Amino acid sequence: MKLSFWDFAIFAGYIVAILVIGYRLKDRMKTTAEFLGAGRSLPLWITGISFMAANLGSLEIVGHIGNGAKYGMMTNHFYWTGAIPPMVFLGLFMVRFYYSSGVRSVPEYLKRRYDSRAHVLNSLGFLVVTILMSGMNMYALAIICDQLLGWNFHFSILFSAGVVVVYTLLGGLRSSIYNEVLQFFLIVIGFLPLPIIGLIHAGGWSGLLAKLPASHCHTWLGTGNAADNPMGVNWFTCIVALTLISGPSYWCTDYLLVQRALAAKDLETARKTPLFAAFPKMMFPLLVTVPGMIALALMPEALKENGKDNFNLALPALMNHFYPHGLLGLGFTALMASFMSGMAGNVTAFNTVWTNDIYETYLVKNRPDHHYLTVGRLATVVGTALSIAAAYIVAHFNNMMDYMNLISTVFIHPFFVIFLVGMCWKRATATGGFCGILAAMTASLTQWVLYHYDCIKFSSPMAAAQNQAIWAGGAGLLTVIVVSYCTKAPSRESLVGLVWTRLRDKGTSTVWYKSVWTMAAIVGVIFLVLNYVFR
Repeated sequence: MKLSFWDFAIFAGYIVAILVIGYRLKDRMKTTAEFLGAGRSLPLWITGISFMAANLGSLEIVGHIGNGAKYGMMTNHFYWTGAIPPMVFLGLFMVRFYYSSGVRSVPEYLKRRYDSRAHVLNSLGFLVVTILMSGMNMYALAIICDQLLGWNFHFSILFSAGVVVVYTLLGGLRSSIYNEVLQFFLIVIGFLPLPIIGLIHAGGWSGLLAKLPASHCHTWLGTGNAADNPMGVNWFTCIVALTLISGPSYWCTDYLLVQRALAAKDLETARKTPLFAAFPKMMFPLLVTVPGMIALALMPEALKENGKDNFNLALPALMNHFYPHGLLGLGFTALMASFMSGMAGNVTAFNTVWTNDIYETYLVKNRPDHHYLTVGRLATVVGTALSIAAAYIVAHFNNMMDYMNLISTVFIHPFFVIFLVGMCWKRATATGGFCGILAAMTASLTQWVLYHYDCIKFSSPMAAAQNQAIWAGGAGLLTVIVVSYCTKAPSRESLVGLVWTRLRDKGTSTVWYKSVWTMAAIVGVIFLVLNYVFR
């Protein structure tokens, strides 16, 4: 299917809009605090939507629609089990330490709580993650353009990367966040017709379920035995891996997301940011899980490439089949918006961590602020160029989410336990934290190597990733405890504002119905209801 004039008009209007936003903000980008941190001045509705939108890259849309086809309703675990409890925990607990301590990035917390060894490991690992994740967003968009429009793969990557670089250079993090708000609404409007039209063709919800294997129709009922569900995990592994390790690792320590909360105007707004984002997050299985299931039920042959399964093709197949002109332009623009959201989020996180945590801290110190502003702008360009190179790695995987989970278990999951122990336990030492990170990364890599070379067996790459997260978390926790008891405890003075106390947070609302805890309770009730209804 080719785009009509009106399809291109919708798409062109979107591109003009985001570039105008960047241009209008360019005069405010005169300091590193504004360019890299948006001046800590944004209201809740902007930071909350941006927090959600930063998680809505084309990787999320294309990858999880592919997961919906491959794993069915089990995909809901990534939106509920592995997301909502960690988002609540971030809002109630961890944001307090990030925001109140005045850190400019998540890795900087490790430097203050432990020392430079943990800080450098986390910073470098995060830089690798942002590049690889950006590459996945580029790849996802390129295959859509190739399959749907016949655009050249290389041109698609270069064009979209160029747009992101321009508006990020002009408006910095603030431009990225404002565009993420716009992109969020475009994504919802552009993809909401997909499940509606698909369900009509499938004969409604009951008709869709009748066309699928029973194992694809439940979120929880098939988890009593790992062999009874397509993901190949039981309920215990799912809860421990997603709720306690991999989910918090992403939602609570990934600076790409936490950066949005740190841009809030005050502590209470920062704490409510992930809670605000939790409401739309719980509804998004309608836009991703359900379309994937529709693709499997109605067009299974479209999910094959050269005779092999390629679930990454689910979204282009659905759009090509169901969307007429006009609606196709809106859907394509929404997809572009999802790409811009994920790509820009990774780029702004990359330039902040490189500039603040590596360059200024260890390489070139005590320069004027303008110098670091220039470095931040240059890092935006370099990060985008590296992301382009990383896009070509994804072609070796038939499901991008399997690839993303591999990256996460090696470069993200090993750090969460160290953050959590540092915030909760005063006895944790710098050497304990550093050794805990090394142990977690080693355990994760060891399990992956054993799985990759068939020394241990799992029924799916997703099952391997979840077990890998458990290995990493367990090894890191045990190591940081043992080593901390064998080394000298940190002084009380060095832990002020960095470790949990029973002191009441300053600046929080005293009206119960406006409190962070009330908001968290509402999120929790909706979370439980959804898991019960779609169990």
